Amino acid sequence: MLELYHTATSTCSQKVRMTLAEKGVEFVSRNVNLRLNENLTPEYLKLNPNGVVPTLVHDGNVILDSSVICEYLDEVFPQPRLGPDDAVGRAHLRKWLRFLEEVPTAAIRVPTFHMALKPFAGVDQETYRTERADIRPLRKHFYRKMKSGGFSQDEIEASLDQLDLTLRRMEDALAKGPWLMGQQFSLADIVVIPTIDRLDDLGMAGMWRGYPGVTAWYARIKARPSYVTAFYPGSRISQSGVTIAPLGGGISQSTVRRKGGE
Repeated sequence: MLELYHTATSTCSQKVRMTLAEKGVEFVSRNVNLRLNENLTPEYLKLNPNGVVPTLVHDGNVILDSSVICEYLDEVFPQPRLGPDDAVGRAHLRKWLRFLEEVPTAAIRVPTFHMALKPFAGVDQETYRTERADIRPLRKHFYRKMKSGGFSQDEIEASLDQLDLTLRRMEDALAKGPWLMGQQFSLADIVVIPTIDRLDDLGMAGMWRGYPGVTAWYARIKARPSYVTAFYPGSRISQSGVTIAPLGGGISQSTVRRKGGE
């Protein structure tokens, strides 16, 4: 039996749901309400000591980390294959996965939290640090950087630079085929799509206006049945009742568009 502990709007949950949809594998859905800190309850922390989503439980075995979960699913449920069969190809796939986890997956959290998920505005800084940030096993330092009023302009600029780097690398790769790994739709496409979709949801699609390959790739992704399954109604920030604010901090939408090569 497969159980997935996840959250509708979580980008890391979205990539696992899309992998499951591509595989056609059924699972028991366990929704984790992050707004109520259900990810920090003693019961959940026994499953996932990092206090984040998603968590996969397969026949009693707990699998953590979204990309690891995706790789695990591709190994345990090999059809359809979401990676190359040869060692060189698999090495290139792992290269993509490591880059995508270290760079855009982390970078997209900055505009997401700054524009849409600032639930602690108005809380004094000491209370914010002790009661809102330090209670998080894995994301304590991220919350400290964010502070109760959001991120600094330098942090926002750094995240935009990393996201633009990702778009440029994607554009180069997509010149060789419809997908990041060429002709084969792979876990690389699945792992990065939540980041691109989140940018779109935040009104930042202008970042890839200068990247026609990414534009066409995004359209192909959204035409896949697995996208519709993974990004069901309510799984976008804009559909969750949260107000999306401008980036602020001197960062205008024209600045965001310039990051996209204009």
